[in-house]
Amino acid sequence: MRHFLTRAIAAVSLLVASTAVGLITTAGAAQADGCYTWGRTLSQGMSGEDVRQLQIRVAGYPGTGGVLGIDGAFGPATRSAVIRFQQAYGLGADGIAGPNTFNRIYALQDDDCTPVNFSYAELNDCNTTWAGGNVSAATARANALVTMWKLQAMRHALGDQQIRVTSGFRSQACNAAVGGASSSRHLYGDAADLGAGPHSLCTFAQTARNHGFAGILGPGYPDHNDHTHVDGRPSRFWSAPNCGVAGRTMRDPLGDN
Repeated sequence: MRHFLTRAIAAVSLLVASTAVGLITTAGAAQADGCYTWGRTLSQGMSGEDVRQLQIRVAGYPGTGGVLGIDGAFGPATRSAVIRFQQAYGLGADGIAGPNTFNRIYALQDDDCTPVNFSYAELNDCNTTWAGGNVSAATARANALVTMWKLQAMRHALGDQQIRVTSGFRSQACNAAVGGASSSRHLYGDAADLGAGPHSLCTFAQTARNHGFAGILGPGYPDHNDHTHVDGRPSRFWSAPNCGVAGRTMRDPLGDN
């Protein structure tokens, strides 16, 4: 028995040592991921589905007032977003997405590609199919995914404290049931209403300006004193008068209730 225990302990020690060596020797390489695995380093001038997947993950880092296009083309805006993402997580900020950047993204996402602190269920308290809105179910779900990554960026900027989503995607039936506007961005899947928690509604409205939301409505805007609304409408419309947030465009605002 003593010899058996000695051999078992030695085997475990060897396994631990081998694992440690493996970790050391492979630390510089991006690891395979259950959601999406990048197979090449990405930099400005490149294009493809892998660039589009990267853009989704860094959509929350376009800079103040910016909105990053999710088009699969790695241009200057994408490079700047990658730099801000890298800076936010203490990585070398060169605007080139390589193993260290991808490994950080892998650590931030679940196997269904949602960021670890948000879920599809959280962005849809209407139905499980994502159908019945103003866009196809697939588009609504894809829009919600981008919104979640923007919220993840906001969450990190706010000290990695909870952001409570009180409303997300709505079908036309769900929207009518809560008295939502007929043109509500909730019908497109790219909207989220945020309730106060560790942070105030004004903090959300102010922070959202830096994380890719074209639509921001909060305290002081009609019917928004109990939540802050963020969305991905086509043109900017910010109004949270009680928070000092404004950024109106010449176009009429889209409803969002």
